[in-house]
Order: sequence, then structure tokens, then C-alpha cells
Amino acid sequence: MPDLSPNKSKRNSYETGRSAEFFSAWYLRCKGYKILARNYKTRVGEVDLIAHKKRLICFVEVKKRHDFETASQAISQKQKVRITHAAQYFLKQNPQYQDFDQRFDAVLIGATVFPYHIKNAWQVH
Repeated sequence: MPDLSPNKSKRNSYETGRSAEFFSAWYLRCKGYKILARNYKTRVGEVDLIAHKKRLICFVEVKKRHDFETASQAISQKQKVRITHAAQYFLKQNPQYQDFDQRFDAVLIGATVFPYHIKNAWQVH
């Protein structure tokens, strides 16, 4: 009989997320991005992946769901704010990237399909 305890479910979600982030990092590297950080955590928020390409730095949220539509809807406004704050913190801690163009991207992964990279998934106002 399968163990459906909350701890096991949480661990499975964590492992699925980590796997999706690993696959997304690989995918972005294939597209010419250099990964600067994975799971960048601060007291103000977390960014799944931080990548750069030429003079562009991208703060990337990775979502894996059963389909792209569900994945795209999984990025809440609250998450966007936390990611934005973590991005600002990263730039303060890494002044060499201050003059780079900045973008907030998403990589969506469905159950059986290739990742979908959304460039400029949201804007900071």
C-alpha cells in the first residue's frame, strides 16, 4: 500500500521540482545561457534559476504541472513579487550585473512535453 503521508507527498513535490529545475537549467544552457545560480534563496524571496546571456540577466521561475496551461497559471502575483525582491537582492550582492538588461522568464514543463521558455513572462513596474 502506498505511503500517502503529508511528508512523503511534500518530499515527492520537492524532488519533482528539483528535477524540473535541473532539466530547465540544461535546456537554457543548450540555448546559450550560462547558469549563475540555482535555488537562490534570500530572506525576501527565492529565484529558481538565475542565468545570463551576453549582457542580459534572467531571473527564471520553473513550473512543472500536468500541462502548460496549469503550469502557467501556477505563478501567482505574490510569487512574482518575492522573485522580484530576490532579484533586486541578487543585483545588490553582485554589482557586476547591475548594468545588464534584466528580464523575468518562466520555464514551463508539462507531463510529457519539452520545456516551454517564456521570455519576459512578467514586467516589473
